[in-house]
This record gives sequence, C-alpha cells and structure tokens, in this order.
Amino acid sequence: MQIMAPEKPFRPWPVKLMNNAGDLLARLGVQPIKLDRDDIVVRAAKQAGVRVENIKTLGDMAFLEGLGRVIDSLESEASLNVLGRMMARGTLVDNLANRFRLLQWRCEHPELAGQEIRKPLFILGLPRTGTTILHALLDVDPANRSPLFWEVAYPVPPATPETWRGDPRIAKDQKLLDGLYKLCPGFEAVHPMGATMPQECVAIFAMEMLAESFHATFNVPSYIEWLDEQPLTRAYDFHKQFLQHLQSGGVMGERWLLKSPCHLHLIPQLLTTYPDAHIIHTHRNPVDVCVSISSLMAMLRGIGSDAICLDEIGRQQIAWWSRLLQRAVDQRKQLESTHGEQFFDLRMNELVADPIGSVERLYDHFGYDMPARVKRNMEQYMKDNARDRHGSHTYHAEDFAIDRDKDRSHFADYCAYFDV
Repeated sequence: MQIMAPEKPFRPWPVKLMNNAGDLLARLGVQPIKLDRDDIVVRAAKQAGVRVENIKTLGDMAFLEGLGRVIDSLESEASLNVLGRMMARGTLVDNLANRFRLLQWRCEHPELAGQEIRKPLFILGLPRTGTTILHALLDVDPANRSPLFWEVAYPVPPATPETWRGDPRIAKDQKLLDGLYKLCPGFEAVHPMGATMPQECVAIFAMEMLAESFHATFNVPSYIEWLDEQPLTRAYDFHKQFLQHLQSGGVMGERWLLKSPCHLHLIPQLLTTYPDAHIIHTHRNPVDVCVSISSLMAMLRGIGSDAICLDEIGRQQIAWWSRLLQRAVDQRKQLESTHGEQFFDLRMNELVADPIGSVERLYDHFGYDMPARVKRNMEQYMKDNARDRHGSHTYHAEDFAIDRDKDRSHFADYCAYFDV
C-alpha cells in the first residue's frame, strides 16, 4: 500500500458533523473552543492537581510568552476547524500540566538536583534521515536508555524497574496514539509511534512552550519565526531536569539515548548543558528531506484544518530548513577544533545499506562495547522491522512546489561541507 498526503484529508463522519456544527456556530459569532492563555493555564493547573496561585512557586513563568505566541499564531494563521481547536487546546493543556506536575514533584524531592547525567548520546540531524530507525535500533542495547512515549506523556511518578514495561499508563498512551492513526489513516507508515517506543526531545521542549512540534501539527509560521530566534537555554535546563526525574525511579542504562531534529541548530546550547555529550549527526539530500517532511506535515495539519495548501507547506520547508542547516554548518565549523571527536557523521544511505555495520562504526568511534548478544538482538530487530511493513510513503516534489534541482542551491554550504 502506498501512502500519500491527500489534498482533501480524511474525515470520519462524527468529525465532519462536529466541524460543520462548529462552523455554523462561528458564523453566528459563537466560539465553543476557547484558545485563551489564562484559561489554558487554569485548565492545566487543575489537570495537574496544582493550585493556580502556587504555580509561580514551582519555577519561572517565562513559559507564558511562548504560550501566548503559539496561541496568537494558532488564531491568526492556522485556520483551525473545531477538531483542530480541540487538539490545540488539549496539546497545550497537557504539556503545561506535565510541566506543573514534574516541577511540583521536584519541589517535593529536592534530591533530584543531584542526579548526574553522564555522556548522553544524542541523534540530531534533519528529519526523515533515518533518525527514527537508528534511535529504535540503538535502543535495543540496554546500555542505552531512551525516554519512552508513555513516560514523556505521563512522567509523574517516574517509572521503576518493576513498572517500566507494565505500567497502566502504557495502555493509556497507546490508546491516544491509536486514535491519531484513526484520524490520519496511513500515518503509521510515515512515522511509526508506540507507547513503548523511544520518544523525541521535542516533546520535552513542548512543556516549556518552546517546540517545533507545534509547527508540524499546525500552521504557525509567526510562532516558529519567533522560536528560531530564542536561545532555548531554558528548554535545555528543563530537558536536563526531565532526565533527572525519569532516571530517579531507578531505570537507568550506561547513558541516555536522545533524539530530535530540534537540536540541529542548537549545538552550542546542547553542549553547554551536556558538555560531555556524544552526537550522531545524520545526513541526507536536504531537498529530498523537504519533500518528505512536507508530505508528513500535510497529513498532520490536515487533521485539524480544512485549509491545507501543499505549495505553502513545501516552500515553508525549503526556507526553514535551509536557515537551520546553515546555522548547523556554521556551528559545526566553529566546534570542530574543540569538540570534533564528540561527533559522528552518518549518511542515510550508509545506514540503510548496512544498519548493523553503521552502529558498529559509531560504537567504535565513541568507545562503546558491543556484546555479541546485543548485535544478535539488533540484527533480529532489523528483520522484524523491515522498511515499509506498514505501507510505503510516496511523495512527489512538484506536489509541494519544490524543484529538486533549483532548490538544492539553498543548501549549497551544507551539501559541500558534509559531502551530501
């Protein structure tokens, strides 16, 4: 089965009825789903079991600016239908509720500040460059500890070794992911997710209202333009607190295994927070990436909006990723003399051609052990998780106003520096 981004997104009939009713109410001047900053904070505090007046005691209130920015962009640019407004409000409330819960837990357990994060292993690079399969493959090794989808969705209390694989929160999170697949048929072939699979760091950044994930799900260009100019030091501080929280339950490996394109243009900030980090930088033809990510975004945005413009999405990706990649190239050049050995560059074609060999090379680079049983388990994982087992992701550059030859010029420095 081939999966493509549809021009007219699928709508289950109950969703159609709900959206139509919402459109009617909007024409009558009634908006049943509010996107109001103060209302969202109150809802999140209630969901977290925290008194609103106590929120300021949990940490700084800088998240309010990001919350306001994303709401303004949602209201003015995202063209949300009723389901989209429900999704947006739910996403913002859930993320803030998790932030409040975690900080409340930290206030009650001040010893968490002493938890040490040693030599974390980060996967960064453009999306659609094999990072998801690499993350999952490396996670087979018990020496590598990844945050799992369910842990990020429901982090409090932290899992213990006894509950990590059998916690009732796993089924709760899987139900939510299954619901997403029903709303967006075929998305599993594009980006497989599961409650017990490794989750990305961008989902942690979202709890500080500093996340590119909002841009993937909704058309919020003003928010993302603002976000790209933020230093995100606060996001990395919270990220470290989150890892300290998770490992405090006793589920630990030799190192944290972390992944997200959100780190791509923030390498100095990452190394400031984690100076001994090891970094796998993945690479692929960036125009191919932009076409693929355009298809993914069209599918996601089509859930919550009836105004999806494929050309607009494609041009956004070319402009956005060329800007971030240029920053990444400049940062890598500056860091080469002082941190060069902390990086391992891996091209997607190398990973696809020889996944186990690629892992062996990066293990050798960083000085990790590769026990025979781990290698066997990784080989079995690749056999059990063949590409396209949920269908093939098909996309065409012209559908998104992308010219593979002309648009490559936007990435000239990146392609030259990394020989892509």
